[in-house]
Amino acid sequence: MRHRFTAPLIAALAAAAVLGAGPARSADLMQIYQQALANDTVYASARAAQLAGQEKEVQGRATLLPAIGLSGSYTRNSNDVGNGSIDSTSSGYRLALTQPLFNLGNWETYQQGKLATVLADTQFAQAQQDLIVRVAQAYFDLLAAQDTLAFLQQQQQFISEQLASAKRNFEVGTATITDTNEAQARFDLGVAQEIAARNDLEVKRAALQQIIGEAPGALAPLRAGVKLSAPEPAQIDPWVVSAENRNYEVLRQQLTLEIARREIKRSRAGHAPTVDLVASRSHSNSSAGNAALGTGGVSDSTAIGVQWSIPLFSGFAVTSKVREAIALEDKARSDLMFTQRTSAQAARQSFLGVNNGLAQVRALEAAEVSSRSALESNQLGYQVGVRINIDVLNAEQQLYSTRRDLARARYDTLLNGLRLKAAAGALREDDLQQVNVLLDNAAS
Repeated sequence: MRHRFTAPLIAALAAAAVLGAGPARSADLMQIYQQALANDTVYASARAAQLAGQEKEVQGRATLLPAIGLSGSYTRNSNDVGNGSIDSTSSGYRLALTQPLFNLGNWETYQQGKLATVLADTQFAQAQQDLIVRVAQAYFDLLAAQDTLAFLQQQQQFISEQLASAKRNFEVGTATITDTNEAQARFDLGVAQEIAARNDLEVKRAALQQIIGEAPGALAPLRAGVKLSAPEPAQIDPWVVSAENRNYEVLRQQLTLEIARREIKRSRAGHAPTVDLVASRSHSNSSAGNAALGTGGVSDSTAIGVQWSIPLFSGFAVTSKVREAIALEDKARSDLMFTQRTSAQAARQSFLGVNNGLAQVRALEAAEVSSRSALESNQLGYQVGVRINIDVLNAEQQLYSTRRDLARARYDTLLNGLRLKAAAGALREDDLQQVNVLLDNAAS
């Protein structure tokens, strides 16, 4: 169950080259994602953990294979006897082989190793999904911060013009000082809001930089008047069922539970006998310096046979390990149930977020048209004297607030769509590409 995403290093380097080539084109979502694949430390850590986890199966299988060892020695002795000394040397080596024939504990270790390898792949697939969501979140957060600052700057320009108009009207006596003071108050408030927006923009830019490893340049915005699609299937139940069974966190907990069950069997194997095939070849060579005391000699021996062992008593250690493993299995089962419920809730929340977001986008699009008409009507009324300056300022603020909320609603709807697929365990790079086609790559 290995899910591989297309993330070639050449593509990542090419994307980085495009981003640094010049201001002709803005970086889109896929280019930022390729940078994240090459530079994100969280993703790199998960990839290293996967490589490490794949060795668990090899290590488990090793307990079932023969163990071969070679040992040797060389000794020189010197003994004082009367007026002389006797020197002797001895050397030898031993080649031994042990092949397990029956060992339940080793078999369960091997089964756990295979499960651990699948678990490592599952965790890496989860990290790949998380990277897609994190990149999209940081990308649209930065776009939203840029939109907020741009709307505030446009609003400040409008307020500045209204302030100048109020001052002129006051000087010629066609307006009161109240209009000037109200416009000045709105202008001063806008300055404070713009400062806060610039700070938030830098924070969002730093968040994206943390993922891609360098300061992001200009980003491609959503195309004007883009139409967002509803989730498919349009019913919530299939998404919830998929989240309860295919979510990567659920799969991880299912594997953890199976490993815990195998641990119970491995612990109980501490009571079981073991049978091994053993074989050895030995060679020894010894020599004595005094023939009267004996001569040295050479000997070789070969042995092959079967040895068995039956544990009788280990101070209740095996029983204690079994109880511990059973408790950990109960814990893993409870964690699995909690994860299934959490995943189902995340799917429901994201599904409702997409549908509510679509409805909100439609409502805000209508509100934008109405707010623009209201502003134009108030401007005309102000010119003919039936509206005052505060009415125009309120209408203008409502228009820009509506535009800001509309942009944020579109971003949130797209993000909820990605989160919905992630909760269902179905998020892929292709889904990010579908969002990417909604961007205006030519915008600078």
